[in-house]
Amino acid sequence: MEQLIELVRSNDDIAHFADGCDAAMLAAAEEELGLAFPPSYRRFVEEFGTCDIAGEEFLGVYQTPAMGQRLLGSVTETLDARSQYNLPENCIVLMFDGMGGLIVLDASRKGDSGEYPVFAWDPGKIGSSDLEPLGDNFGIFALDLCQKAVSRWRESSN
Repeated sequence: MEQLIELVRSNDDIAHFADGCDAAMLAAAEEELGLAFPPSYRRFVEEFGTCDIAGEEFLGVYQTPAMGQRLLGSVTETLDARSQYNLPENCIVLMFDGMGGLIVLDASRKGDSGEYPVFAWDPGKIGSSDLEPLGDNFGIFALDLCQKAVSRWRESSN
């Protein structure tokens, strides 16, 4: 996670992020979802709240003055996907895949380190068996995705 944080901060000309989340906001998010965040995602949300870099947008957790105390990002999108598309209760929405699907963490497959694997989920499918594996945990997945996005962005700018 520290490599990802450094990557985002060292590319602040193509990254946008919030101020991060404090312990109270994280606890409220987890309570609303009924799931704890895995360590790498928790660290990311603590640091940035929400973030996009080189076109890759991570939902995170944040609030806006217009929406008041409502927790936006992963919390809102997860709850909406559960009610509208029957997203499994053990999943947390991280991103949109750009093709109508969702990138999710699956808490039902918690590893020894407390991390959850990352999957693509198609709202047209029902159940955890319909998840397509993308990474062993958020930190590895996000770092790889962001390194590639930054490289593509920088190459296209030259």
